Amino acid sequence: MAEVIRMPKMSDTMEEGVIASWLVKEGDEVKSGDILAEVETDKATMELESYEDGVLLHIGVREKDAVPVDGVIAVIGKKGEDISALLKEIESGAGAEQPAEPAPAASDNGASSAPEPVDASDVKATVITMPKMSDTMEEGTIASWLKKVGDEVKSGDILAEVETDKATMELEAYEDGTLLYIGVKDGESVAVDGVIAIVGEKGADYEKLLKAHEASAGAVSAAAPVAEEQPVAQEEKSAATPAPVPVSTSGNGATGTTDNGRIKVSPLARKMAQDKGYDLAQIKGTGDSGRIIKRDVEQFTPSAQPVAAPATAGETASAPVALPQVVGEESFEEENVSQMRKTIAKRLSESKFTAPHFYVTMEINMDKAVEARKSINEVAPVKISFNDIVIKGVAAALRLHPKVNASWLGDKIRYNKHIHIGVAVAVDEGLLVPVVRFADSKSLSHISSEVKQLAEKAHNKKLQPNEWEGNTFTVSNLGMFGVEEFTAIINPPDACILAVGGIKQTAVVKDGQLVPGNVMKVTLSCDHRVVDGALGAAFLKTLKGILEDPVRILI
Repeated sequence: MAEVIRMPKMSDTMEEGVIASWLVKEGDEVKSGDILAEVETDKATMELESYEDGVLLHIGVREKDAVPVDGVIAVIGKKGEDISALLKEIESGAGAEQPAEPAPAASDNGASSAPEPVDASDVKATVITMPKMSDTMEEGTIASWLKKVGDEVKSGDILAEVETDKATMELEAYEDGTLLYIGVKDGESVAVDGVIAIVGEKGADYEKLLKAHEASAGAVSAAAPVAEEQPVAQEEKSAATPAPVPVSTSGNGATGTTDNGRIKVSPLARKMAQDKGYDLAQIKGTGDSGRIIKRDVEQFTPSAQPVAAPATAGETASAPVALPQVVGEESFEEENVSQMRKTIAKRLSESKFTAPHFYVTMEINMDKAVEARKSINEVAPVKISFNDIVIKGVAAALRLHPKVNASWLGDKIRYNKHIHIGVAVAVDEGLLVPVVRFADSKSLSHISSEVKQLAEKAHNKKLQPNEWEGNTFTVSNLGMFGVEEFTAIINPPDACILAVGGIKQTAVVKDGQLVPGNVMKVTLSCDHRVVDGALGAAFLKTLKGILEDPVRILI
Protein backbone atom coordinates (compact mmCIF):
# COMPACT_ATOMS: atom_id res chain seq x y z
CA MET A 1 0.00 0.00 0.00
CA ALA A 2 1.45 3.34 -1.08
CA GLU A 3 2.44 5.84 1.62
CA VAL A 4 2.25 9.62 1.25
CA ILE A 5 5.29 11.67 2.40
CA ARG A 6 4.30 15.08 3.78
CA MET A 7 6.28 18.19 4.69
CA PRO A 8 7.15 17.89 8.41
CA LYS A 9 7.21 20.86 10.79
CA MET A 10 10.96 21.17 11.33
CA SER A 11 11.02 24.28 13.54
CA ASP A 12 8.67 26.11 15.88
CA THR A 13 8.10 28.98 13.41
CA MET A 14 8.05 26.93 10.20
CA GLU A 15 5.00 27.43 7.98
CA GLU A 16 6.41 26.02 4.74
CA GLY A 17 9.57 24.43 3.42
CA VAL A 18 11.50 24.68 0.16
CA ILE A 19 12.91 21.57 -1.52
CA ALA A 20 16.56 22.63 -1.86
CA SER A 21 17.48 19.46 -3.76
CA TRP A 22 16.17 15.96 -4.41
CA LEU A 23 18.71 13.23 -3.70
CA VAL A 24 16.58 10.52 -5.32
CA LYS A 25 14.39 10.44 -8.42
CA GLU A 26 11.14 8.75 -9.38
CA GLY A 27 11.66 5.02 -9.82
CA ASP A 28 14.52 4.79 -7.32
CA GLU A 29 14.35 2.19 -4.57
CA VAL A 30 14.56 3.69 -1.09
CA LYS A 31 14.95 2.19 2.35
CA SER A 32 13.93 3.44 5.76
CA GLY A 33 16.60 5.92 6.85
CA ASP A 34 17.59 7.02 3.34
CA ILE A 35 17.73 10.80 2.75
CA LEU A 36 15.14 11.74 0.12
CA ALA A 37 15.75 15.49 -0.13
CA GLU A 38 17.27 18.53 1.52
CA VAL A 39 14.63 20.93 2.83
CA GLU A 40 15.26 24.63 3.44
CA THR A 41 13.28 26.01 6.39
CA ASP A 42 13.27 29.53 7.85
CA LYS A 43 16.11 28.48 10.19
CA ALA A 44 18.32 25.94 8.48
CA THR A 45 18.69 23.39 5.69
CA MET A 46 17.71 19.94 6.96
CA GLU A 47 17.53 16.42 5.54
CA LEU A 48 14.19 14.75 4.82
CA GLU A 49 14.40 11.10 5.83
CA SER A 50 12.35 8.19 4.52
CA TYR A 51 10.52 6.01 7.03
CA GLU A 52 9.34 3.44 4.47
CA ASP A 53 10.96 0.80 2.26
CA GLY A 54 9.82 0.80 -1.35
CA VAL A 55 10.04 2.66 -4.64
CA LEU A 56 9.64 6.42 -5.08
CA LEU A 57 6.52 6.43 -7.26
CA HIS A 58 5.76 10.15 -7.35
CA ILE A 59 7.46 13.49 -6.63
CA GLY A 60 4.95 16.28 -6.03
CA VAL A 61 7.29 19.25 -5.51
CA ARG A 62 10.03 20.47 -7.82
CA GLU A 63 13.39 21.68 -6.57
CA LYS A 64 13.32 25.30 -5.31
CA ASP A 65 9.51 25.14 -4.91
CA ALA A 66 7.84 25.72 -1.56
CA VAL A 67 5.22 23.51 0.07
CA PRO A 68 3.27 24.21 3.30
CA VAL A 69 3.68 22.09 6.41
CA ASP A 70 1.72 18.81 5.93
CA GLY A 71 1.64 19.36 2.17
CA VAL A 72 2.27 16.31 -0.04
CA ILE A 73 5.89 15.93 -1.15
CA ALA A 74 6.10 12.43 -2.55
CA VAL A 75 4.56 8.94 -2.63
CA ILE A 76 6.42 5.71 -1.82
CA GLY A 77 5.01 2.24 -2.58
CA LYS A 78 5.63 -1.04 -4.33
CA LYS A 79 7.20 -1.15 -7.78
CA GLY A 80 4.52 -0.91 -10.47
CA GLU A 81 1.78 -0.03 -7.97
CA ASP A 82 -1.09 2.00 -9.46
CA ILE A 83 -1.37 5.29 -7.54
CA SER A 84 -3.55 7.17 -10.02
CA ALA A 85 -6.55 7.08 -7.66
CA LEU A 86 -4.39 8.35 -4.81
CA LEU A 87 -3.08 11.22 -6.95
CA LYS A 88 -6.64 12.16 -7.91
CA GLU A 89 -7.59 12.29 -4.22
CA ILE A 90 -4.62 14.58 -3.54
CA GLU A 91 -5.49 16.78 -6.53
CA SER A 92 -9.15 17.05 -5.53
CA GLY A 93 -8.26 17.91 -1.94
CA ALA A 94 -9.74 14.72 -0.52
CA GLY A 95 -6.36 14.01 1.08
CA ALA A 96 -3.91 11.19 0.81
CA GLU A 97 -4.93 9.33 3.92
CA GLN A 98 -6.23 5.85 3.36
CA PRO A 99 -10.00 5.64 3.79
CA ALA A 100 -11.05 4.13 7.08
CA GLU A 101 -13.04 0.93 7.16
CA PRO A 102 -16.74 1.73 7.51
CA ALA A 103 -17.82 1.25 11.09
CA PRO A 104 -20.85 -0.95 11.74
CA ALA A 105 -23.98 0.99 12.55
CA ALA A 106 -24.59 -0.93 15.75
CA SER A 107 -23.16 -3.84 17.71
CA ASP A 108 -25.02 -7.00 18.54
CA ASN A 109 -26.67 -5.36 21.54
CA GLY A 110 -27.76 -2.38 19.42
CA ALA A 111 -25.25 0.12 20.85
CA SER A 112 -23.31 2.43 18.50
CA SER A 113 -19.57 1.70 18.17
CA ALA A 114 -18.74 5.42 18.17
CA PRO A 115 -17.73 6.71 21.63
CA GLU A 116 -20.36 8.81 23.32
CA PRO A 117 -19.26 12.39 24.09
CA VAL A 118 -18.46 12.98 27.75
CA ASP A 119 -18.83 16.37 29.45
CA ALA A 120 -15.79 16.85 31.71
CA SER A 121 -15.97 20.63 31.99
CA ASP A 122 -16.50 20.34 35.74
CA VAL A 123 -13.26 18.36 36.24
CA LYS A 124 -10.49 20.71 37.33
CA ALA A 125 -7.57 18.82 35.84
CA THR A 126 -5.45 18.78 32.67
CA VAL A 127 -4.43 15.86 30.47
CA ILE A 128 -0.70 15.78 29.64
CA THR A 129 0.07 14.17 26.28
CA MET A 130 3.33 13.13 24.66
CA PRO A 131 4.72 16.23 22.88
CA LYS A 132 6.45 16.06 19.49
CA MET A 133 10.01 16.78 20.58
CA SER A 134 11.71 16.39 17.19
CA ASP A 135 10.72 16.61 13.54
CA THR A 136 10.98 12.82 13.06
CA MET A 137 9.54 11.74 16.40
CA GLU A 138 6.57 9.35 16.22
CA GLU A 139 6.65 8.04 19.78
CA GLY A 140 8.53 8.57 23.01
CA THR A 141 9.70 6.25 25.76
CA ILE A 142 9.44 7.21 29.42
CA ALA A 143 13.03 6.75 30.58
CA SER A 144 12.13 7.56 34.19
CA TRP A 145 9.45 9.31 36.22
CA LEU A 146 10.73 12.00 38.57
CA LYS A 147 7.32 12.37 40.23
CA LYS A 148 4.82 9.81 41.47
CA VAL A 149 1.02 9.78 41.81
CA GLY A 150 -0.06 12.05 44.66
CA ASP A 151 2.94 14.38 44.44
CA GLU A 152 2.37 18.13 44.33
CA VAL A 153 3.79 19.71 41.16
CA LYS A 154 4.29 23.29 40.06
CA SER A 155 4.59 24.85 36.63
CA GLY A 156 8.19 24.33 35.50
CA ASP A 157 8.75 21.13 37.50
CA ILE A 158 10.24 18.21 35.56
CA LEU A 159 7.80 15.30 35.57
CA ALA A 160 9.78 12.71 33.64
CA GLU A 161 12.68 12.06 31.27
CA VAL A 162 11.55 11.10 27.77
CA GLU A 163 13.72 9.22 25.30
CA THR A 164 13.03 10.26 21.68
CA ASP A 165 14.64 9.15 18.43
CA LYS A 166 17.14 12.01 18.81
CA ALA A 167 17.94 12.43 22.51
CA THR A 168 16.70 12.07 26.08
CA MET A 169 14.74 15.20 27.02
CA GLU A 170 12.87 16.52 30.06
CA LEU A 171 9.06 16.63 30.23
CA GLU A 172 8.03 19.83 31.96
CA ALA A 173 4.76 20.55 33.83
CA TYR A 174 2.81 23.63 32.74
CA GLU A 175 0.17 23.47 35.46
CA ASP A 176 0.17 23.67 39.27
CA GLY A 177 -1.61 20.85 41.08
CA THR A 178 -1.39 17.21 42.07
CA LEU A 179 -0.19 14.36 39.86
CA LEU A 180 -3.46 12.36 39.76
CA TYR A 181 -2.67 9.74 37.14
CA ILE A 182 0.30 8.19 35.31
CA GLY A 183 -0.63 6.43 32.08
CA VAL A 184 2.78 5.10 31.01
CA LYS A 185 5.26 3.16 33.15
CA ASP A 186 9.02 3.53 33.13
CA GLY A 187 10.45 1.96 29.97
CA GLU A 188 7.13 1.98 28.10
CA SER A 189 6.52 3.90 24.87
CA VAL A 190 3.59 6.07 23.83
CA ALA A 191 2.77 7.69 20.49
CA VAL A 192 2.91 11.44 20.00
CA ASP A 193 -0.25 13.02 21.52
CA GLY A 194 -0.86 9.86 23.58
CA VAL A 195 -1.91 10.38 27.21
CA ILE A 196 0.98 10.37 29.68
CA ALA A 197 -0.45 11.78 32.88
CA ILE A 198 -3.12 14.00 34.45
CA VAL A 199 -2.44 16.94 36.76
CA GLY A 200 -5.18 18.79 38.63
CA GLU A 201 -6.93 19.43 41.91
CA LYS A 202 -6.54 16.76 44.55
CA GLY A 203 -9.50 14.36 44.37
CA ALA A 204 -10.62 15.44 40.88
CA ASP A 205 -12.44 12.81 38.81
CA TYR A 206 -9.59 12.09 36.38
CA GLU A 207 -11.31 8.93 35.03
CA LYS A 208 -14.13 11.08 33.68
CA LEU A 209 -11.54 13.36 32.06
CA LEU A 210 -9.83 10.35 30.47
CA LYS A 211 -13.11 9.18 28.94
CA ALA A 212 -13.81 12.67 27.60
CA HIS A 213 -10.31 12.86 26.08
CA GLU A 214 -10.67 9.45 24.41
CA ALA A 215 -14.05 10.41 22.97
CA SER A 216 -12.81 13.74 21.58
CA ALA A 217 -9.62 12.16 20.20
CA GLY A 218 -11.68 9.58 18.34
CA ALA A 219 -13.90 12.25 16.84
CA VAL A 220 -10.95 14.41 15.75
CA SER A 221 -9.08 11.52 14.11
CA ALA A 222 -12.18 10.52 12.17
CA ALA A 223 -12.72 14.03 10.79
CA ALA A 224 -9.12 15.26 10.40
CA PRO A 225 -8.78 17.45 7.28
CA VAL A 226 -5.96 16.87 4.81
CA ALA A 227 -4.01 19.65 3.11
CA GLU A 228 -4.71 20.21 -0.57
CA GLU A 229 -1.83 19.68 -2.93
CA GLN A 230 -1.46 19.99 -6.69
CA PRO A 231 0.79 17.26 -8.18
CA VAL A 232 3.51 18.45 -10.50
CA ALA A 233 3.91 16.88 -13.94
CA GLN A 234 6.93 14.66 -14.36
CA GLU A 235 7.92 16.53 -17.51
CA GLU A 236 8.13 19.80 -15.57
CA LYS A 237 10.19 18.14 -12.82
CA SER A 238 12.66 16.76 -15.33
CA ALA A 239 13.01 20.10 -17.09
CA ALA A 240 13.60 21.96 -13.83
CA THR A 241 16.23 19.58 -12.47
CA PRO A 242 19.70 21.18 -12.74
CA ALA A 243 22.54 19.30 -14.36
CA PRO A 244 24.63 17.39 -11.83
CA VAL A 245 28.15 18.48 -10.98
CA PRO A 246 30.65 16.16 -12.72
CA VAL A 247 32.41 13.73 -10.40
CA SER A 248 35.88 12.44 -11.18
CA THR A 249 37.80 9.59 -9.60
CA SER A 250 40.85 11.67 -8.72
CA GLY A 251 41.20 14.25 -6.00
CA ASN A 252 43.32 15.66 -3.24
CA GLY A 253 41.25 14.33 -0.36
CA ALA A 254 38.50 11.91 0.55
CA THR A 255 34.94 13.11 0.55
CA GLY A 256 32.01 11.72 2.49
CA THR A 257 29.90 9.46 0.32
CA THR A 258 26.93 7.21 0.91
CA ASP A 259 26.79 3.51 0.02
CA ASN A 260 25.48 4.38 -3.46
CA GLY A 261 28.41 6.75 -4.13
CA ARG A 262 26.52 10.03 -3.60
CA ILE A 263 28.77 12.83 -2.36
CA LYS A 264 27.54 14.45 0.86
CA VAL A 265 27.43 18.20 0.25
CA SER A 266 25.30 21.06 1.56
CA PRO A 267 23.07 22.86 -1.00
CA LEU A 268 25.02 26.11 -0.59
CA ALA A 269 28.38 24.36 -1.09
CA ARG A 270 27.01 22.54 -4.16
CA LYS A 271 25.86 25.82 -5.72
CA MET A 272 29.17 27.55 -4.93
CA ALA A 273 31.08 24.67 -6.54
CA GLN A 274 28.87 24.82 -9.65
CA ASP A 275 29.34 28.59 -9.94
CA LYS A 276 33.13 28.25 -9.64
CA GLY A 277 33.33 25.16 -11.88
CA TYR A 278 34.88 22.99 -9.14
CA ASP A 279 34.80 19.20 -9.18
CA LEU A 280 33.15 18.09 -5.91
CA ALA A 281 35.13 14.84 -5.94
CA GLN A 282 38.33 16.87 -5.51
CA ILE A 283 37.08 18.78 -2.46
CA LYS A 284 37.69 17.31 0.99
CA GLY A 285 34.67 17.67 3.30
CA THR A 286 35.19 18.73 6.92
CA GLY A 287 31.53 18.64 8.00
CA ASP A 288 29.68 15.80 9.71
CA SER A 289 30.59 12.40 8.16
CA GLY A 290 32.81 14.13 5.59
CA ARG A 291 30.03 16.42 4.34
CA ILE A 292 31.29 19.26 2.11
CA ILE A 293 30.27 22.64 3.49
CA LYS A 294 30.73 26.27 2.44
CA ARG A 295 34.13 26.61 4.16
CA ASP A 296 35.54 23.67 2.20
CA VAL A 297 34.63 25.24 -1.15
CA GLU A 298 36.03 28.62 -0.11
CA GLN A 299 39.34 27.08 0.97
CA PHE A 300 39.66 24.72 -2.01
CA THR A 301 42.43 25.46 -4.54
CA PRO A 302 41.82 23.77 -7.92
CA SER A 303 44.65 22.17 -9.87
CA ALA A 304 46.70 24.61 -11.90
CA GLN A 305 45.61 24.97 -15.52
CA PRO A 306 48.01 25.58 -18.42
CA VAL A 307 48.42 29.22 -19.24
CA ALA A 308 48.74 30.42 -22.82
CA ALA A 309 52.14 31.87 -23.73
CA PRO A 310 52.16 35.67 -23.77
CA ALA A 311 52.63 37.53 -27.00
CA THR A 312 56.15 38.72 -27.79
CA ALA A 313 57.11 42.36 -27.68
CA GLY A 314 57.31 42.50 -31.47
CA GLU A 315 53.87 41.11 -31.91
CA THR A 316 52.49 43.59 -29.39
CA ALA A 317 54.12 46.52 -31.11
CA SER A 318 52.97 45.53 -34.59
CA ALA A 319 49.38 44.87 -33.60
CA PRO A 320 47.13 47.79 -34.54
CA VAL A 321 45.02 49.39 -31.85
CA ALA A 322 41.38 48.62 -32.59
CA LEU A 323 38.30 49.26 -30.49
CA PRO A 324 35.88 46.41 -31.06
CA GLN A 325 32.19 47.12 -31.27
CA VAL A 326 30.55 46.06 -28.04
CA VAL A 327 27.09 44.60 -28.34
CA GLY A 328 25.43 44.20 -24.95
CA GLU A 329 22.51 42.00 -24.08
CA GLU A 330 20.24 42.70 -21.14
CA SER A 331 19.73 39.73 -18.87
CA PHE A 332 18.70 38.90 -15.34
CA GLU A 333 18.26 35.97 -13.03
CA GLU A 334 15.42 35.36 -10.59
CA GLU A 335 15.58 33.16 -7.51
CA ASN A 336 12.82 32.04 -5.20
CA VAL A 337 12.86 33.81 -1.86
CA SER A 338 14.42 31.62 0.83
CA GLN A 339 12.54 30.76 4.00
CA MET A 340 15.03 32.78 6.05
CA ARG A 341 14.56 35.84 3.83
CA LYS A 342 10.76 35.49 4.06
CA THR A 343 10.93 35.44 7.85
CA ILE A 344 13.28 38.45 7.93
CA ALA A 345 10.97 40.39 5.60
CA LYS A 346 7.88 39.55 7.65
CA ARG A 347 9.32 40.30 11.09
CA LEU A 348 11.19 43.49 10.19
CA SER A 349 8.30 44.86 8.12
CA GLU A 350 6.02 44.37 11.10
CA SER A 351 8.59 46.07 13.33
CA LYS A 352 9.24 49.02 11.01
CA PHE A 353 5.59 49.75 10.21
CA THR A 354 4.17 48.93 13.66
CA ALA A 355 6.73 50.35 16.09
CA PRO A 356 7.27 54.15 15.86
CA HIS A 357 11.05 54.33 15.51
CA PHE A 358 13.19 57.27 16.55
CA TYR A 359 16.98 57.47 16.48
CA VAL A 360 19.66 58.92 18.77
CA THR A 361 23.28 59.14 17.54
CA MET A 362 26.38 59.81 19.64
CA GLU A 363 30.14 59.95 19.07
CA ILE A 364 32.34 58.00 21.46
CA ASN A 365 36.08 58.54 21.95
CA MET A 366 37.60 55.06 21.83
CA ASP A 367 41.23 55.97 22.66
CA LYS A 368 41.15 54.27 26.07
CA ALA A 369 39.18 51.32 24.67
CA VAL A 370 41.88 50.80 22.01
CA GLU A 371 44.60 50.83 24.68
CA ALA A 372 42.57 48.59 27.03
CA ARG A 373 41.90 46.03 24.29
CA LYS A 374 45.60 45.86 23.42
CA SER A 375 46.50 45.31 27.07
CA ILE A 376 43.69 42.77 27.66
CA ASN A 377 44.69 40.69 24.63
CA GLU A 378 48.20 40.28 26.01
CA VAL A 379 46.81 38.09 28.82
CA ALA A 380 43.33 37.02 27.60
CA PRO A 381 42.86 33.31 26.74
CA VAL A 382 40.91 34.36 23.62
CA LYS A 383 41.19 37.40 21.37
CA ILE A 384 38.86 40.17 22.55
CA SER A 385 37.22 42.25 19.80
CA PHE A 386 35.78 45.77 20.03
CA ASN A 387 32.35 44.18 19.50
CA ASP A 388 32.87 42.10 22.67
CA ILE A 389 33.69 45.29 24.59
CA VAL A 390 30.56 46.98 23.17
CA ILE A 391 28.36 44.02 24.22
CA LYS A 392 29.77 44.09 27.73
CA GLY A 393 29.37 47.87 27.87
CA VAL A 394 25.76 47.68 26.66
CA ALA A 395 24.95 45.06 29.30
CA ALA A 396 26.42 47.29 32.02
CA ALA A 397 24.47 50.31 30.75
CA LEU A 398 21.22 48.30 30.66
CA ARG A 399 21.72 47.37 34.30
CA LEU A 400 21.73 51.12 35.08
CA HIS A 401 18.78 51.86 32.74
CA PRO A 402 16.40 48.88 33.16
CA LYS A 403 13.53 50.65 31.37
CA VAL A 404 15.45 50.36 28.08
CA ASN A 405 15.62 46.58 28.60
CA ALA A 406 11.91 46.26 27.77
CA SER A 407 9.27 45.00 25.32
CA TRP A 408 5.92 46.33 24.08
CA LEU A 409 3.12 43.75 24.61
CA GLY A 410 0.14 45.80 23.42
CA ASP A 411 -1.74 46.45 26.65
CA LYS A 412 1.34 46.33 28.88
CA ILE A 413 5.11 46.85 28.86
CA ARG A 414 7.45 44.10 30.02
CA TYR A 415 10.54 45.29 31.89
CA ASN A 416 13.07 42.46 31.82
CA LYS A 417 15.24 41.99 34.87
CA HIS A 418 17.58 39.65 33.00
CA ILE A 419 19.85 40.92 30.22
CA HIS A 420 20.06 38.79 27.07
CA ILE A 421 21.95 40.54 24.25
CA GLY A 422 21.13 39.55 20.68
CA VAL A 423 24.15 39.81 18.34
CA ALA A 424 23.29 40.29 14.67
CA VAL A 425 25.30 37.89 12.45
CA ALA A 426 25.30 38.22 8.66
CA VAL A 427 25.01 34.89 6.82
CA ASP A 428 24.80 34.16 3.10
CA GLU A 429 21.01 34.16 2.96
CA GLY A 430 20.23 36.94 5.41
CA LEU A 431 20.64 37.72 9.09
CA LEU A 432 20.53 35.61 12.24
CA VAL A 433 20.54 36.95 15.80
CA PRO A 434 22.01 34.47 18.30
CA VAL A 435 21.66 35.49 21.95
CA VAL A 436 24.30 35.95 24.66
CA ARG A 437 22.33 35.22 27.83
CA PHE A 438 23.02 37.05 31.11
CA ALA A 439 25.67 39.11 29.34
CA ASP A 440 26.07 41.45 32.33
CA SER A 441 27.33 38.55 34.46
CA LYS A 442 29.91 37.27 31.96
CA SER A 443 33.54 38.26 31.52
CA LEU A 444 34.91 39.64 28.26
CA SER A 445 36.66 36.33 27.55
CA HIS A 446 33.43 34.43 28.14
CA ILE A 447 31.48 36.77 25.84
CA SER A 448 34.16 36.57 23.14
CA SER A 449 34.23 32.74 23.14
CA GLU A 450 30.44 32.47 23.15
CA VAL A 451 29.98 34.98 20.31
CA LYS A 452 32.52 33.13 18.17
CA GLN A 453 30.80 29.77 18.79
CA LEU A 454 27.34 31.20 18.08
CA ALA A 455 28.54 32.93 14.89
CA GLU A 456 30.06 29.68 13.61
CA LYS A 457 26.82 27.81 14.33
CA ALA A 458 24.86 30.55 12.55
CA HIS A 459 27.02 30.28 9.43
CA ASN A 460 26.66 26.48 9.44
CA LYS A 461 22.88 26.70 10.14
CA LYS A 462 23.25 24.69 13.34
CA LEU A 463 21.73 27.15 15.82
CA GLN A 464 19.20 25.63 18.22
CA PRO A 465 15.97 27.47 19.19
CA ASN A 466 17.27 28.30 22.68
CA GLU A 467 20.26 30.03 21.02
CA TRP A 468 18.23 32.49 18.91
CA GLU A 469 15.24 33.18 21.21
CA GLY A 470 14.81 35.37 24.29
CA ASN A 471 16.78 38.52 23.38
CA THR A 472 15.95 41.66 25.39
CA PHE A 473 18.27 44.06 23.48
CA THR A 474 20.16 43.73 20.19
CA VAL A 475 23.56 44.97 18.95
CA SER A 476 24.23 45.27 15.19
CA ASN A 477 27.84 46.08 14.27
CA LEU A 478 28.90 46.96 10.71
CA GLY A 479 32.17 48.59 11.72
CA MET A 480 34.23 45.69 10.39
CA PHE A 481 32.87 46.52 6.88
CA GLY A 482 34.13 50.10 7.06
CA VAL A 483 30.67 51.56 7.79
CA GLU A 484 30.96 54.75 9.84
CA GLU A 485 27.30 55.24 10.76
CA PHE A 486 23.91 53.61 10.07
CA THR A 487 20.47 53.03 11.58
CA ALA A 488 18.99 49.61 12.34
CA ILE A 489 15.41 48.30 12.48
CA ILE A 490 14.32 47.13 15.93
CA ASN A 491 14.46 43.35 16.34
CA PRO A 492 11.19 42.20 18.01
CA PRO A 493 10.43 41.79 20.86
CA ASP A 494 13.12 44.31 21.89
CA ALA A 495 12.33 47.99 22.40
CA CYS A 496 15.79 49.09 21.21
CA ILE A 497 18.66 48.10 18.94
CA LEU A 498 22.14 49.65 18.86
CA ALA A 499 23.81 50.22 15.46
CA VAL A 500 27.60 50.33 15.85
CA GLY A 501 29.88 51.91 13.25
CA GLY A 502 33.61 51.50 12.73
CA ILE A 503 36.37 53.24 14.71
CA LYS A 504 37.80 56.08 12.66
CA GLN A 505 40.98 58.01 13.40
CA THR A 506 40.21 61.69 13.08
CA ALA A 507 41.07 65.06 14.56
CA VAL A 508 39.52 65.72 17.99
CA VAL A 509 39.77 68.63 20.42
CA LYS A 510 41.46 67.68 23.68
CA ASP A 511 42.37 70.25 26.34
CA GLY A 512 41.88 72.99 23.78
CA GLN A 513 44.28 71.33 21.32
CA LEU A 514 43.53 69.62 18.02
CA VAL A 515 44.96 66.10 18.31
CA PRO A 516 44.39 62.74 16.55
CA GLY A 517 41.80 60.50 18.18
CA ASN A 518 39.80 57.32 17.62
CA VAL A 519 36.08 58.01 17.26
CA MET A 520 33.19 55.56 16.94
CA LYS A 521 29.57 56.52 16.16
CA VAL A 522 26.64 54.57 17.58
CA THR A 523 22.94 55.03 16.83
CA LEU A 524 20.20 53.80 19.15
CA SER A 525 16.88 52.91 17.45
CA CYS A 526 14.02 53.14 19.97
CA ASP A 527 10.38 52.09 20.02
CA HIS A 528 8.69 55.35 21.09
CA ARG A 529 5.84 53.39 22.68
CA VAL A 530 8.31 52.14 25.31
CA VAL A 531 11.33 54.45 25.35
CA ASP A 532 11.21 58.26 25.20
CA GLY A 533 13.93 60.48 23.78
CA ALA A 534 15.33 61.53 27.15
CA LEU A 535 15.61 57.91 28.31
CA GLY A 536 17.33 56.85 25.07
CA ALA A 537 19.77 59.77 25.34
CA ALA A 538 20.51 58.96 28.99
CA PHE A 539 21.27 55.35 28.09
CA LEU A 540 23.68 56.43 25.33
CA LYS A 541 25.37 58.91 27.68
CA THR A 542 25.99 56.09 30.17
CA LEU A 543 27.27 53.80 27.41
CA LYS A 544 29.56 56.57 26.17
CA GLY A 545 31.02 56.98 29.67
CA ILE A 546 31.62 53.23 29.99
CA LEU A 547 33.33 52.82 26.61
CA GLU A 548 35.44 55.97 27.02
CA ASP A 549 36.70 54.55 30.32
CA PRO A 550 36.31 50.76 29.87
CA VAL A 551 37.79 49.90 33.26
CA ARG A 552 34.27 50.66 34.58
CA ILE A 553 32.86 47.48 33.04
CA LEU A 554 35.18 45.45 35.26
CA ILE A 555 33.64 46.83 38.46
